[in-house]
Amino acid sequence: MDERETINGVPVTSEQIDAWAAEAERGYDVEALKRRGRGRPGRGAQPTQVVAIRLTAEELAAIDDRAAREHKTRSEVVREALVASAA
Repeated sequence: MDERETINGVPVTSEQIDAWAAEAERGYDVEALKRRGRGRPGRGAQPTQVVAIRLTAEELAAIDDRAAREHKTRSEVVREALVASAA
């Protein structure tokens, strides 16, 4: 084992690899793995896409102020503004 191999800064040992291999050989409960809730929750049945935009510090501050006032996330405020402007 290469001593430089780490996970989150912790060295991976041969013993750890043996334990992982034994766990894999025993098999995994696929349904339990599916229930783990990995990643961000979906916003509905349709797939979503991340879109990057550039904002000035003032624009971002205004969005964050509104989000705080309305107890919403930054993304919710931006989505609502986009829907309103497209109407």
